[in-house]
Parts: sequence; structure tokens; C-alpha cells
Amino acid sequence: MYDEPDLQADAFGEAGVIALAGIELRLDPAGGLYWPAERMLIVADLHLEKGSSFAARGIALPPYDSRATLMLLVEMAARWRPRIVVSLGDTLHDRRAGTRLGLVEREMLAGLARGREMVWIAGNHDPHAVPELGGVHLPELAVGSLALRHEPRAGATREIAGHLHPVARVVRRGRSVRRRCFATDGGRLVMPALGAYAGGLNVRDRAVAGLFAAPFDAHLIGGARTYRIAHHACAPDR
Repeated sequence: MYDEPDLQADAFGEAGVIALAGIELRLDPAGGLYWPAERMLIVADLHLEKGSSFAARGIALPPYDSRATLMLLVEMAARWRPRIVVSLGDTLHDRRAGTRLGLVEREMLAGLARGREMVWIAGNHDPHAVPELGGVHLPELAVGSLALRHEPRAGATREIAGHLHPVARVVRRGRSVRRRCFATDGGRLVMPALGAYAGGLNVRDRAVAGLFAAPFDAHLIGGARTYRIAHHACAPDR
């Protein structure tokens, strides 16, 4: 990895500020998106219980991914104090993942829901409502002029989506860093995956880059801030 000062940090201290279709949004360095005017925290692709899903197929992984992921969400909720939390699909890794959540993880979810509304958007991994999550389950959500959904829609604008798990790779002085990122051209935005075991798709991949008609930026998450890199300055994966 190269030193972080080589990257251009976003404004607003620990959280970058962007405008999406004229609406001010703040990028949390943990991977969430905060909409101040709506007091809404948006996250995507938690993939809870991916570890236990793999274990059931004989692939041994440490069984703490759900707890680690929820810790990030709890910390963001404490930071922003939203009135509503929206998860943009694939909150659970499979249709039975809710039944495998441990007591600690269920208590974390209950604590998150206390005093606020929880909205779970349907994803391809969790298309149906899950009793263990509580809250409201929707196919997608329209808020003002923006559509919040799991999978980006071809040709759409004014959209916040997940599903693709964007990552960006940047090379400086022969050293490289690869991080999860937000991808946006100011008209639509694709969220990074929050899940501890979620993989990532390079923003130079056609599935991501092809969504944007205009040049777009990758806002890399990491540590105390986000870093804005023009997509053409990002390197493909080897």
C-alpha cells in the first residue's frame, strides 16, 4: 500500500460531501451514506451469515462476520443518529440466514431499531421479508426524486443502488491499494458492500463502468475518511 496522503481526501473532515441530483449526501468512511435532509442512513449488501452459509458447505470461515458487519452499522447509527435506516438488499446472504443469527446479533438489530424505522429493500439473496429482521420489507423505495433499490437499473438516473460491490484499485510509485468504494457521476450512485465477507468488483469492469454515461468518480473508503479518485485514474485488477 502507498501512503494515504497521496490520495485526495474528500471534504467535511471524516465524511465526504457529494451532490447527487442536486441533493447533498455525506459519505461515511465505514461505507454508509447519510442523507441529512431525510435523516436517513443508507447501507448495502451486508450479507449477514455468509460465514455460516459457507460453513454448511464445508468451507470453514471464522463465524464472526455478522457481528463485525453489524458493529459498523451500529457505529454509523451512533455517529449520525438517523431517524430511518435503509438497507439496499442482500442484507442476508441466503433465505435462511435470519434463523442462524446469534443472540448477540439479534440484540444488535433490536438496538438499532429502537426509536427509528428500519427498511429492508429486497435483494437477489433475500427477496422476501424475514421475521428476524423486523421493520419494513420493500421491493424498492422512492424518496423525493431518488429511487433506492438493490440492483442498478439500465439507463436509470437519480438512483442509489447496491448489488455490484464496487472496489477501486489505485497505483502510485509502484505500490497499490484496493478498497471498497462509492461510484457516482452525480446523477446516480452505487454503494459499496458493507458485509465483512462481501467481495468486490473493480469499477473499471464493464458492469460498473457501463452504468455511467459521463465520467464518474470512485470514493474509496478507509480509516478516517474517504478519498475521491477519477475513474480513469483507477487501475484494473491484474
